[in-house]
Amino acid sequence: MSQLTKPPVVMVTETDTDGAGGVRGWVRELALGLRFAVTGGRRGWIRTALTAFGVGLGVAMLLVASSIPQMLENRDGRGDARQIAKYDSEKASDRSFLYFPNNTDYHDITVTGMLLQAEGKGDIAAPPGLTELPKPGEMAVSPALAELLSSPEGALLKDRLPYKITATIGDTGLTGPNELAYYAGTSALTEASAGGRSEGFGGGPRFSEPLNGILLLIVLIAFIALLLPVAVFISSAVRFGGEQRDRRLAALRLVGADRSMANRIAAGESLCGALLGLLVGGGLFTLARHWASEVTVWDISAFPSDLSPAPALIALVAVAVPAAAIVVTLFTLRSVSIEPLGVVRNSTPRTRKVWWRVLMPVLGLVLLLTQTGSISMGGTSINSLLIGAGALMVLVGITVLLPWLVEAVVKRLDGGPVAWQLATRRLQLSSGTAARAISGIVVAAAGAIALQTLFSSVEGNFIKPTGADTEQAHLHVSSQVRDGAEARAKLGQYADSRGVAGLVGIVESTANQTGPKPAGEEEFLFTALTVGDCASLRQLAKLPSCEDGDVFTVDKVDKYDQYTYYPRAGQKLSLGGNRNHGDAGEQLAWQIPADAKRVKALIDPSGERTGGVLATPSAVDLAKLSKPWATAMIKLDFKTPNAMEHARNAVAELAPPPQPTTVREIELNEVNAKFAGIRTGLLIGATATMALIAVSLLVTTLEQLRDRKRLLAVLMAFGARRSTLCWSVLWQTAVPIGLGLALATVGGMLLGQVLLLMVGTIATDWLVFLPIIGVGAGLILLITLLSLPPLWRMMRPDGLRSE
Repeated sequence: MSQLTKPPVVMVTETDTDGAGGVRGWVRELALGLRFAVTGGRRGWIRTALTAFGVGLGVAMLLVASSIPQMLENRDGRGDARQIAKYDSEKASDRSFLYFPNNTDYHDITVTGMLLQAEGKGDIAAPPGLTELPKPGEMAVSPALAELLSSPEGALLKDRLPYKITATIGDTGLTGPNELAYYAGTSALTEASAGGRSEGFGGGPRFSEPLNGILLLIVLIAFIALLLPVAVFISSAVRFGGEQRDRRLAALRLVGADRSMANRIAAGESLCGALLGLLVGGGLFTLARHWASEVTVWDISAFPSDLSPAPALIALVAVAVPAAAIVVTLFTLRSVSIEPLGVVRNSTPRTRKVWWRVLMPVLGLVLLLTQTGSISMGGTSINSLLIGAGALMVLVGITVLLPWLVEAVVKRLDGGPVAWQLATRRLQLSSGTAARAISGIVVAAAGAIALQTLFSSVEGNFIKPTGADTEQAHLHVSSQVRDGAEARAKLGQYADSRGVAGLVGIVESTANQTGPKPAGEEEFLFTALTVGDCASLRQLAKLPSCEDGDVFTVDKVDKYDQYTYYPRAGQKLSLGGNRNHGDAGEQLAWQIPADAKRVKALIDPSGERTGGVLATPSAVDLAKLSKPWATAMIKLDFKTPNAMEHARNAVAELAPPPQPTTVREIELNEVNAKFAGIRTGLLIGATATMALIAVSLLVTTLEQLRDRKRLLAVLMAFGARRSTLCWSVLWQTAVPIGLGLALATVGGMLLGQVLLLMVGTIATDWLVFLPIIGVGAGLILLITLLSLPPLWRMMRPDGLRSE
């Protein structure tokens, strides 16, 4: 039985049909469209709800994106506020304290730590988030670290931090809610062993350098590639239910509305969905903001207060989204002839013009080519406006080319099985709808391919191999010791740790050439002196033979150009310290044995080369060395559970604890860290964009199925098989997405090559598009499978009912 819904009463007069209408006419007809959107029956409500949800998702994404600058500024501000205020040595006072940075790694996460020791009893400044310095043996921790330490997963870390928890660090002392951080009080620091002395926090010098030109280019292209799909999705969402809307507009033409009035009423309907979408987006953003502290993405977390878009950006979104809804609707209706007796669109549409569609990406490429060779590692600025405009034109051009490409291909398709014929005929009648449904993922894929082409080709400038042998060493530990006895004790403690399979243990110091300064030299000549057993020395140099008591000299190595003296066998050295520093003690002469062999340095397990003199323990008295360092390159037995953490715990038992570093194949420095940070940001943005695209595709697919419900029911009534109809729907999705991904591959690779011309390099991987295309195709397949259950339910006779 049919369901009847009373439509709004429409009184059209001669004045109403005046195309000009003026401002009052626009307002009146937009308001009428708003009424149709909310009082147009169940189908009208569903269409408005889908539009509002789709626009809301895009608006929420835009609000999150506009919050990122403020979030980064807040994180940096809190990080700067907890920096030690001064780094220079000062005299002890009632307000001073000694500090020692004591960061540690636990599994694959970093724990930020600081040891503090008050030197006076005055009013000593506390770190942000605390009211006082922790007393010796006590510790203040972040909430996330407190939770980890109280769990079974944090048992080994708790052994490493044997302090009593007496306070919790407040939000002002943390860069994020899930940061692992602590401040511990100690009484073991001395002026010599501490990292320094200070009287407060905040205001310390910042050593960060600005982003270089290549990183700036990556950030700019990433910004465009990640946000453009959001804009495309919003423009698609405001067109949901277009066919049903146009049939309603035909009824309005029948009662006297002219074409212009009908178009403005349609714009009013879209405006209603957009306005509701703003409310939905605001609600989703509020929920995301509320739960922000519970989510960590790629090791980044944020406080709810960090997600605060600038008022100007909020206003821009609030104005741009409704305006876009009106403009997109009016632009779409240019090619639709809404007549009193129906909508002239089910006949074969006129061929789309291609010249202006090709012109847009071509002009974009021309703009980018003007910047060829203009960007380098040494530069710190780029022409953001011109490059951004060029990249935007290329990606938007790919989007506007897609409908023409789909139309040009599907109109040549003919014959085949019934499911194929149903699919191709539907595409021939509404190729624009099919292209619009996948335009978001196409532009996202094109941007990702261009970005990955650039990324893979320039990462060699940022990711440099260390030469380390990660099979022979996993941890590198170096700490200053008082004498040889302490050095042997430390190396022995490392070797006896649970999970340690072996180590290269050496004692490092410097030695001077004896006598006065050589003629013409401004400084005393000095060299490196390394002491270790034969097994350890064999990891440092190619030794013909080795016994305790042997000494070897090493040729100069580039890595150690700071050493100005490379002695020969039989020459004398002074072991009293580096005389150039003015802190050398008693100069104790030591002669290199006459039979000392000349050997060639090898790359040790940590990736370094050692020059100067290599000596076994019996050949030199360690007590004579000035300010020696005990260094261990530790090899772990990973058959022992948590071997890495047991070794780190053994190192942490020393006071003050050395900073063990994980032996890595990739060099770490500030530029590399920025590159890694940008990559992390891209992963976060790509994850959010792909999630939005997945939801948008699902919503779009459901909207199209709902629009075709009656048609599917008619086909079922005439005896079409459900399997045939399902395959036809699958082909209607597969053909456009195949064409779209092919276009994205060509456009993305072309844009990527032009970007490489700008940085003066060439592509190193021509297959970077395969993973991206695979993800896109997999996403389409997943959404199609999710749409099959509602499709199956729609193919029922009750679909013939109408309102």
